[in-house]
Amino acid sequence: MAQCAMTYYIFGQPINYAIVLIEGAATLLLYNFSLLWSRPEKPQESPYARTRWIFAHEWLLWFNSIVAAVLLLGCLFYIQLWSIAFLGGIGLISLLYGLPLFRYEDRRVGLRQLPGAKIFHIALIWVCSSVVLPYVELSAVGTYIDVKLVSVLSVLKFLFLIICTLPFDIRDIAQDSYYHLKTLPNMLGEKNAKRLCYLLLLLHSGLIFATDSSLDIKMSLLLTDLIIGVFLRFLVFKKQGHYHYTYLLDISLILQFVLVWGSIALF
Repeated sequence: MAQCAMTYYIFGQPINYAIVLIEGAATLLLYNFSLLWSRPEKPQESPYARTRWIFAHEWLLWFNSIVAAVLLLGCLFYIQLWSIAFLGGIGLISLLYGLPLFRYEDRRVGLRQLPGAKIFHIALIWVCSSVVLPYVELSAVGTYIDVKLVSVLSVLKFLFLIICTLPFDIRDIAQDSYYHLKTLPNMLGEKNAKRLCYLLLLLHSGLIFATDSSLDIKMSLLLTDLIIGVFLRFLVFKKQGHYHYTYLLDISLILQFVLVWGSIALF
């Protein structure tokens, strides 16, 4: 939701709260769906505490899914038809990722089992929903947005989301192997995956200067990259066994919006 709202700031347009709420509700629904679809036959015998806890409180998944569905359906009445059609396309691609397309060696196999597909699929869906969806809605009501700005922001967002997602895959190397998922860290190895994080962070910082945004917005984006670099170096990749430090990367998604909002408010 924060990333979607930030897009409106970078576009120089007022926030459409119906789109932002749809973003939050749809994300929660898809995340819950992926959890329920990957539910092991005996979740309480899972070797992973997170899996055991989630399915010991499965009623909570269903409850917040119902709330999210009601909110999503209500907000659809406040956006344009083109946006609804585009949103449906994003949802279809998201669902296809979790659905099994065929069986192989007594296992359900789908797009999520394709080597390295997980992280790029997540980044693509987030770019479509948090950048392209606001653009589609603004275009549908006759507001012109420079296509170059949309393209550059999409590339930046794609890289930023990979940077924020890759440490989760590094943390979950063992669990992803258990579920037969070949993520980038599984393929590259933990050390190379960490190096890739730093490399992408440098690339993202360099590309920020390619945007037509104001200097204050650029400085806010660069400051976010610097903070993420500190998180990675001294907490996320430093403290072995403290898997919860990875959630600092989730906070950075909100932090980036707060810094951009603050720079606009101040300058």
